[in-house]
Amino acid sequence: MPLALYVAAGGAIGAVARYLVAALVARSWSHVLPMGTLVVNVSGCFLIGAIAGAGESRALLTAETRAFLIVGILGGYTTFSAFGLEAFELLRRGELAIAATHFIVQCVAGTGAVAAGYTLTRVK
Repeated sequence: MPLALYVAAGGAIGAVARYLVAALVARSWSHVLPMGTLVVNVSGCFLIGAIAGAGESRALLTAETRAFLIVGILGGYTTFSAFGLEAFELLRRGELAIAATHFIVQCVAGTGAVAAGYTLTRVK
């Protein structure tokens, strides 16, 4: 089966998961920042770090598995484009401090989650 089909199947799963998680978070948490996107991006960053770390240290990921999990599911799940739009809308409304906080929290937490996932799954 072509790798593109693995990506497509994973992408459909990831997109539905993103919708469900973001909707649940948006209903559950009172917030100033767009928390649904934050939770999706940070959890997606953690998962991509964990999968990359496990795959690298244990040589578990075939090209098909990588295409399905990382490019497909997590590519469909994470919402960097939504993050960009939300930051733009905050800037457009003149909410500079909230936009800056949104940007910093997303970037720092996302990068930290990748590092945590990667570190936790490495075999020494």
